[in-house]
Amino acid sequence: MNRSEHMEREKRQGMTLVYTGDGKGKTTAAMGLCVRAVGRGYKVLILQFIKSPERTYGEQIALEKLGVEIRQLGIGFTWTKTPEEHRAALKSAWTVAKESVLSGEYDLVILDELNNALSIERFPVADVLPLAEVLEAIRTRPHYVHLLITGRNALPEVIELADLVTEMNPVKHYYDEGIPAVFGIEY
Repeated sequence: MNRSEHMEREKRQGMTLVYTGDGKGKTTAAMGLCVRAVGRGYKVLILQFIKSPERTYGEQIALEKLGVEIRQLGIGFTWTKTPEEHRAALKSAWTVAKESVLSGEYDLVILDELNNALSIERFPVADVLPLAEVLEAIRTRPHYVHLLITGRNALPEVIELADLVTEMNPVKHYYDEGIPAVFGIEY
């Protein structure tokens, strides 16, 4: 980082953004913001809390070509995994996320699907993904770090700390007509 980039970073006030809601487009919008940030010379990290590294995703393929680090830390949207497996993945993901946000190494950290993870009710998550620690990381991250948190069911405490909250609401979706996820659109 050269001197002028360092000075710009020190003057910057990092924002906390939340993309939530039941509509499609939260991760898609986050990827668009990532591209914009990379275009401005920002170092970006994307951590995906639910998606599994056992699959590849369109956004992963494209962003790796731009030099963006994107990591899938979950075990997927699957009912075949046990709660213990999900809990272990969430614990590990939160450790990586917290260290990354607080490190100051990145200009923008995207915590994709963190809202989904925080709102899991099928099994306990509070001990492996403590809301108090998430809120503390938002509050105490380096002042220049922008943070984007995506996923359905954003908790009121996360919304309260955010500088911007966008809620995606479905109006019409082809899923309702029985059309499954579309290659190149959903994945």
